[in-house]
This record gives sequence, structure tokens and C-alpha cells, in this order.
Amino acid sequence: MKIRTAHHRADQVIQSLERFNADLTQNLKCEKYTKMAESAFSFYRGSNHLYWHDVYRDWQFSLFGGLEDTQTWLLGDVHVHNYGAYGSHDRVLRFGLDDFDDGVIGDYQYDLWRLTISLELALREQKVKRKKADQVIDTLADAYLGAFSQDIERVADWVARPDSSDGLLRKFLEKTERKKSREKMLEKWTDLDGSGERVFKPGHPKLAVLDSVTSDALTEALSDYQATLDDHVPGHSHQHFRVKAVARRVNAGTGSLGCDRYYALIEGAATDDHDDVILDIKAQQKPAAWHAMTDREQSEYNHLFQHEGERHCRAFQALARHPDPYVGWLELDNQVFSVRERSPFKADFPVHKLTKTKHWEEMANNWGYILAASHLRGARALNDGDAEPFARAVCEQVGERRDDFKALLLNLSRAYADCVEQDYQALRVYLERGREQGTS
Repeated sequence: MKIRTAHHRADQVIQSLERFNADLTQNLKCEKYTKMAESAFSFYRGSNHLYWHDVYRDWQFSLFGGLEDTQTWLLGDVHVHNYGAYGSHDRVLRFGLDDFDDGVIGDYQYDLWRLTISLELALREQKVKRKKADQVIDTLADAYLGAFSQDIERVADWVARPDSSDGLLRKFLEKTERKKSREKMLEKWTDLDGSGERVFKPGHPKLAVLDSVTSDALTEALSDYQATLDDHVPGHSHQHFRVKAVARRVNAGTGSLGCDRYYALIEGAATDDHDDVILDIKAQQKPAAWHAMTDREQSEYNHLFQHEGERHCRAFQALARHPDPYVGWLELDNQVFSVRERSPFKADFPVHKLTKTKHWEEMANNWGYILAASHLRGARALNDGDAEPFARAVCEQVGERRDDFKALLLNLSRAYADCVEQDYQALRVYLERGREQGTS
């Protein structure tokens, strides 16, 4: 008689997905799983908890890190689609990490591994040949490590802008600068009512009307939210934070699908009719890494932050260069929500349009360098403004073994991408069986 072993990966994957998404309604869970079943990369984006479970205690971390000094603030979910264009009232467009929901403190390799695996999956989607794909991943590793051999403070203060970038990234940012503006964003999401007051567009497919009780409670919570802000919010005043409209945000995200989320339209800081601000208000859960921790580690984690809204805010402020001045938090219906501005210049780099190896290498260089700069800022936030101990520790751990470091990244990205593709197929089989049985 054969017994299904405890290492049956397909069973583990489905059980983990069901456990992690147990709080979702059946309809939302089906919607999320359907999104994840679009491709292996989509599956990877929606199953960050699996990644952390698989790699959290990997012995290979000890080869090039695993020390107190190799810890920094992490994005916790780095992949090539979690970089994007952003900008605010200073109208300076920037490019960098843009999703801090899974921000956590940990060894730098967690972020670097997840990014490299995502790059391998993206390269496979575009059917880039093996030798060329290896060159691209090698370029990313060189860019990340190369940042630590430069002036650490200069790298930490650097940010990708149209005037500090070149090649494809500069063209992307210049195009985004031409095509996007606060006026265009407001035209997309809002209308003027009969009295000339700006409100959210009725019937917008990504917004839903709130009942009066929730609307009033959210408006009141937004008043308390102001106490969580730093002093550098442009035009900060009670008039500026006058709430003009609120709505539920729907059909957003993959991994975060099902989280309560709202948009709030507040009065602009100036008299210009097109100066209004849209706040993105999102329920914050424990980061994916938390679910892989022991009871002791979870207890220590819980003492670091008063709640997940504060953790999100601190991660954002630590990792970002010129972070959103509106980042803060509020409490509503026994949940904690992060608050940030919806950037008028929000845009994702079109990875699917990369067709030449040299273009992949160019962007891999950007992704690696930007991650290194973010990690240096994260380390600076943890160490009283000093990123040097972190940079020195990483350099000492890699030392003369740079080729071994890059070989580990390359082999790991290949092997784990193979695993993701298997997991993705397991989900597809699970969904197909559900359809046959009428359960999904």
C-alpha cells in the first residue's frame, strides 16, 4: 500500500493557499485564484507566503549573510513589477520600489533572492534563451554588489529620475511625465457635481458606493489620521484635509485581493481646482514573512510595532527616497489601514516590451542598483543614520567569493522558478477539478 508522503508538494501548495486565504469569501477566493492561474509569474505574485515558508530557514543564507549587520529594512515582496514610477506635489518623477505592504526587517538576501527569481520567471515568459537569461541575472547581481563599492551615502541618497537615468528607463520616465498629470488622474477618477464640487465618478468600474454609516466612520477616521503624519505635508491644514468624497476601491491587486480598501478625495492644498488629492486607504495584514516565523520570533515582532499600519509607514519611510508625505494610518471597524497618496504619475515599466538581451541587461542593472540603494536607506534607518555597518558586512560576507555568490543566485533562481511553475500547474489542476465538481 502506498502512502502519500508529507513532502507531496502539490498538496502542500493547495493546503497553504487555502489556509492563507481562508478569510476570503468563496467569490473573492475564486477571483484571486483565477488571477494567479494566468501565468507562473502571476502565481508567484499571489503566493508570497509560500516563498517565505520555503526560504525562511534556508541554510544557504549563512554563506553570504545571516548576521545582525546584514539585516536591513526589506520590501518583503520584491519582483520586477513592484518597481514603478511615482511622484507627488513637487512634480518630480521618480522610479523605485512602490509596494510596502510586506515590508519587514531581515537579511538582505530575502529581497535579492525574490527579485532574482521574479526576473527568471519574467525572462521565461518572454522565452529568452538560457545563456542570455544567465547574462541578465548576472548583470543584476553585479549591479547590486557594485553599489556597495561606491560612496555609500551618495548611493543611499540617489534616486532614479529622468535627469539621473539614461536609456530605456529615462525614455519611460520622460514618456510618463508627458502623458500623466494630476489633472488627468482627477479626470479619470472624478467629476464635478451640479454645485461644482469634485466627487468620484458615479458607476466607475473600480469604485463602489459606501453606505452612510461606513462613509461617516471613514471620514471621522481621516480626521484622526492627520496626527500620524510628519510635518512636511504640503499645505497641511484642516481645510486641505477636508474630505470631499469617499468610495470603496475594488478589483485591485493580486496578493492583496480581498483586503478592504478605500479611496478618499480631499481638498487640494492650493486654490487650483485640479490640486485635489486622492488617498489610497488599505487594510494592512501581517507581512508574509510573519507566517514563517516561530512563536518566539512572532512575539518579538509584535513588540516592534504597535500595529501593521505603523510597520507599513516605517518601511515606506525607510526604503523610499522622498517618501509620500501623506503616508500614515487610521483605524476603522477594528482594522488598521495604511494611508498614502495615489500618485498622479503612477506607472509600471512595460517589462513585456523588452525584446533584446541588452535591454533586459539595462533594466536588470537598474533593478539591482535601486534595490541596493533602498537597502542602504533601510539600514540607515535601523542604525541611527549610518548605513556603513550594513554595507561593510555585506562586502565582507561576499569578499573574494563574488563568483560563488552570483552562481548561488543563478542556480537558486532557476531551481525555484522550476518549483513555481510546478506549483502553478498544481493550482490549475485544483481549479479544473473544482470546475468539474461544481465547487469553483
